[in-house]
Amino acid sequence: MPKLGMEPIRKTALVKATIVEIGRAGSLDVTVGQIAKRAGMSTALAHHYFGGKEAIFLAAMRHILSLYGAEVRGALATAVTPEERLEAILLASFSPANFRREVVSAWLNFYVLAQTVPGARRLLSVYQNRLQSNLVNALRPLVDGRAEALAQTLGALIDGVYLREALNERPSDGKASVRAILAYLAAELNLEKKGNCQ
Repeated sequence: MPKLGMEPIRKTALVKATIVEIGRAGSLDVTVGQIAKRAGMSTALAHHYFGGKEAIFLAAMRHILSLYGAEVRGALATAVTPEERLEAILLASFSPANFRREVVSAWLNFYVLAQTVPGARRLLSVYQNRLQSNLVNALRPLVDGRAEALAQTLGALIDGVYLREALNERPSDGKASVRAILAYLAAELNLEKKGNCQ
């Protein structure tokens, strides 16, 4: 088996250190030096691997999105019904790995960065399109023509819960977040059934 070189190990360390530092600061107001120190290497080495803070942060968000995507795919693999697919997406969105303080802080700052940095905007667009597609796929058998609009609302609810979490001082409660969104969804599906019966 080939040995893993130092570059990928150091890049991974810098990515993880970036997530921790942004979570600690609650903003992008961290230096490459702070990130490098937390990763146990020099500022010069961090600049060598990424070129600057923006590139390190985008690498950190790609890492977060990669882990999130893998968790969603794993959860969807065992889901059979549309309801199970929706719950799987929500459980992955609010899992302990994805819904922890530093990751929530990274997401909040990612949305801010996407307003001015094209690379961040593209990455955010990829995430939003995949989430929308997964939600529409699960919702279509349940609400047919309303699937797109309801998926948009669910995406906004997920974002909103993350925003509130970033401002919350209590420990994260992903299960409560999932229950709240599922309760909203159940009410919407009940209205859909009533509408179809009339």
